Amino acid sequence: MSIKTLYQSKITTAEEAVRFIEPGEVIVFPINPGEPPALLAALPTNQKLTGNSLYRMLPGYPLLETGPEIIKQVSIFLSGQDRKAFSEGFSDLLPNHFSDIPALIKIASPAPVIMAAVSPMDENGYFSLGTSVSYVGDLLKDAKSIILEVNQKIPYTYGEQNQIHISQVTTLIENDFDLPTLPEPILNDKDTKIGQTIAELIQNGDTLQIGFGSMPNAVMEYLKDHRDLGIYTEMLPDKVVDLYEKGVITNANKKIYNGKTTATFALGSKRLYDFMNKNEDILMLPCQVSNDLRNIAQLDNLVSVNSTVEVDFFGQCNSEVIGGKYYSSTGGQADFAKGVRMTENGRGIICLYSTAKNDSISKIVPMLSEGSVVSTSKNDVDYIVTEFGKAELRGKTVQGRTEALIKIAHPKFREQLAFEATKRGFLPKKNFFMI
Repeated sequence: MSIKTLYQSKITTAEEAVRFIEPGEVIVFPINPGEPPALLAALPTNQKLTGNSLYRMLPGYPLLETGPEIIKQVSIFLSGQDRKAFSEGFSDLLPNHFSDIPALIKIASPAPVIMAAVSPMDENGYFSLGTSVSYVGDLLKDAKSIILEVNQKIPYTYGEQNQIHISQVTTLIENDFDLPTLPEPILNDKDTKIGQTIAELIQNGDTLQIGFGSMPNAVMEYLKDHRDLGIYTEMLPDKVVDLYEKGVITNANKKIYNGKTTATFALGSKRLYDFMNKNEDILMLPCQVSNDLRNIAQLDNLVSVNSTVEVDFFGQCNSEVIGGKYYSSTGGQADFAKGVRMTENGRGIICLYSTAKNDSISKIVPMLSEGSVVSTSKNDVDYIVTEFGKAELRGKTVQGRTEALIKIAHPKFREQLAFEATKRGFLPKKNFFMI
């Protein structure tokens, strides 16, 4: 049977496609642009579903309204679509490091159902996962079923575990839709100051891992005069396109994946997706490869840039909880915070605003707030950056860390922070007036 004939034999409707899912099976979606919206909408039409689970990360579409006894919805990283549902007990959350996600899903089901939006099939019978290989790539080989939503607007990308052959596919539908996009972040004065400070820590020839959000991405605004930068990251951000066009990114100094920009997912604008399409300079890697400490350790001069919610005097970073409520997740922050310490001349940078709620709350605190979690260990932080500068923590004692952090806190809180530090024994009394 020819590839085209095999393809035609597997085309069906969304309602027919979801009938391949049996009760109790675990369903896995790729990240955001890789989600299949028509298949998602059709899931409740399968009346036999009960005791099923649906795993999603950064969903681009609202959660299903089915009850958890029918489809239990599990978030792999809380965001706008599922944050409220989790706080109300309607959905659940899987704690994880990004690198561990495939292995954790295999605990729930050694043979899950993969449902994904993919690029059109190429002449050799392969679809591409496009923007979202992430944790899905490693699950394909053992999947119970692979159900695809083929979309002409998904970029065809290269990489590892990033292709699906038509012979692996259980069934498919065709549905051309615009991919979810992120608006370009509007940078405020704090973002620009943080971006400038971080850019000063980046040297020509460095390799970058850039995290999620406006603060980490602000740094890319100030790299346009750098040369021979490399990209080894999780999320591929829009600003990469600008740096490519200016000749800043060459990946010339990477010991692994030399000459290639690597990521495990992309989320941004149509311009980014168009840039990725059939671009052999871009390699999409599964997250257990992109975030493997053994791979990260091979990248000399790696700079990791991520954001957090609050930092205490020890240097512990809470990147997930606000006001005692879960707001986000660990993602790959700890993977890279640990991995960058294993590299030659690596630098791990965590950034945050110094305050919240119109400067009424300090984000640098004596101890993490009640109900918070430690996303990044005190032992895995090199630099903390706020709009008031940088604090280098690596090699510093508790007293040294406390002093450095108070100096980059908002001025209105420095005296109180110094008082608290002295009271708790983090600073000697004679140093109180010197902060």
